[in-house]
Amino acid sequence: MTVTADLDKVLDKKYENLSLPEVLDAPVAALAGVTDAHGEALAALKIKTVGDLGRNKYIRWAVAMADLQDRTH
Repeated sequence: MTVTADLDKVLDKKYENLSLPEVLDAPVAALAGVTDAHGEALAALKIKTVGDLGRNKYIRWAVAMADLQDRTH
């Protein structure tokens, strides 16, 4: 199954042409709006890459709860 996504709007310019595995290995500051200072703060939680951020169990739990809330309103 082929899936396409336009990541240009969510990534800083220098990361726009990377493959998905490369984006997941990139620092969290590769995400548009996330600064190096944000990345340093997240590193204290052992979140150093985009993949780490997306796979973090606390973030996943929070997203799941927010999605449940949004579906009921």
